[in-house]
Amino acid sequence: MVTGPGRGSQNVNPTLVADQVYEVLAQRIFDGELAAGDRLPVRDLAEQVGTSVMPVREAIRLLVKNGLAVAHPHRGARVREFTVHELLNLYEVRAILEVEATRKGAASVTGDDLDKMRGACERMYRAVVQGRVTDALDEDEDLLRHLYRAGSNDVLVSTIDSLWIQCRPYKVIGARVALEAHDSSLWTPQPALIDALSAGDTELAVTITRDSLLSARQRLVRQMRVPEDSGRPG
Repeated sequence: MVTGPGRGSQNVNPTLVADQVYEVLAQRIFDGELAAGDRLPVRDLAEQVGTSVMPVREAIRLLVKNGLAVAHPHRGARVREFTVHELLNLYEVRAILEVEATRKGAASVTGDDLDKMRGACERMYRAVVQGRVTDALDEDEDLLRHLYRAGSNDVLVSTIDSLWIQCRPYKVIGARVALEAHDSSLWTPQPALIDALSAGDTELAVTITRDSLLSARQRLVRQMRVPEDSGRPG
């Protein structure tokens, strides 16, 4: 794995494309070798991984998109800070809003909505099999967005969208852990949710949403190796 300036270096095959450079940088962030606040100098990183600057720029753009880095105009990008305290707060609010969005959407979801959810579910599984974490998460959110929009509350949906953006780094960590452990539990709630909606079982759909968020939060807390109640407001 590539290490930063002053920390040694290890070349990566220069034919690697941007998403592979992204994986190298993301792993360094997850391992703590790139700490919160560290700069991401494009030319230095390109030299370290043995590529041109273009794939590194694209990899950094993807880091920003996934919430692992923050872009500062005219100053480049830096690794962002993410904590268990923020994780718990985000998932607490997500649970409140997404349970309500599921309840509202389930009452009005159409056959066309369900067909679009099934399509997103199929694309998500293909991405999982191919190890494309970002694409899998995008399809998962698209699947849920069809359900939430059926509730006809645009403010609720846009608020959840905003929370997803803030939550993306944690979702990336959870998805990577699940893929590496061959843990399918992260990807089984989606078809179960579709089945519950198809059967008109609102309460089961709500339960699936609530349990899925709780499971994801617990998985992440274990991965970050911090007791679950730490970081809670006193």
